[in-house]
Amino acid sequence: MLARMKTTIAIAALALLTTTALAQRPTDPSLIVPQSAPALRYTFEPRAVTLPDGVEMGAPATVAFDKNGHLIVLTRGERTFFEFDENGAFVRSFGDKLFTRSHGLAIDADGNYWATDVGGHVVVKLSPQGETLLTLGAKGEAGAWDEALGLRKLNQPNDVAIAANGDLFVVQGHTPGPNGDARVLKFDRSGRFVKQWGGKGNAPGQFQVAHGIDIDADGLLWVADRENQRVQVFTQDGTFVKELKYAGLPCDVDIGRDSIFMVNGFAGQLVELGLDGGVRAALGKPGTAPGEFGEAHMVAVSPRAEIFVADSVNAALFKFVRAR
Repeated sequence: MLARMKTTIAIAALALLTTTALAQRPTDPSLIVPQSAPALRYTFEPRAVTLPDGVEMGAPATVAFDKNGHLIVLTRGERTFFEFDENGAFVRSFGDKLFTRSHGLAIDADGNYWATDVGGHVVVKLSPQGETLLTLGAKGEAGAWDEALGLRKLNQPNDVAIAANGDLFVVQGHTPGPNGDARVLKFDRSGRFVKQWGGKGNAPGQFQVAHGIDIDADGLLWVADRENQRVQVFTQDGTFVKELKYAGLPCDVDIGRDSIFMVNGFAGQLVELGLDGGVRAALGKPGTAPGEFGEAHMVAVSPRAEIFVADSVNAALFKFVRAR
């Protein structure tokens, strides 16, 4: 029994170290200085969801809500997708070993799942039943998308957002520094390529790591440009509108009717923004204790205004509710 326990602990430690390494923890201390802000009046709920006995969920990569208000968790475990009802009760899981390294997720008006495999260099569209309907990119092959040359490859797709008309926006390029190909690619609802923009750099319209994306009520794209410590805003044709600078590492945003919630990576924060992008409040810090983040990776807000954060480093799903 003791030998088995030691083996289990060793495997768990190795998994945590491997996940942390893949998450590319920055060596520049300035990138993990937290955003200064008043305290966010939300409290941590120790149990985000309930799993049946014998069912285990892998490290959450991201979270999203479907039209029924059900929470969908995209994981890096043996089973890829987990669904929970509005009360956090387990509904189902599906998708065995679908991806090399799961990363981003969006759900369209028909309930289809659009998920990114940052390690496999593809975006996959699945039906509500989990059947693969479409794949963008070439599985396991990083490359360029160039219609003139007949090249249709992606390079580390991180996240997706879906416009009101069904157009799809993919942000890619997970590796900071000189390597990688950080940009935005636009496709129509059938997966036909429309255009792209970006490239490595820190000028307006360029990216270091185009990590997360969401669309606001005016149809503008908000792209979390992580290592450039900013969010960039674009029209859907790629016209640069503005940049918003933050401390830490902006990883993802969820845009609501009254506010925006941003997760701040290895700075270990959940940050509330106004609809203009101004900082209102923040909570959290790095760590491994309950309510502390290994990496505040991706965020989604429920119809009840509950906030769920996927922490892929601590292999944890966090739930925060408004303080009474």
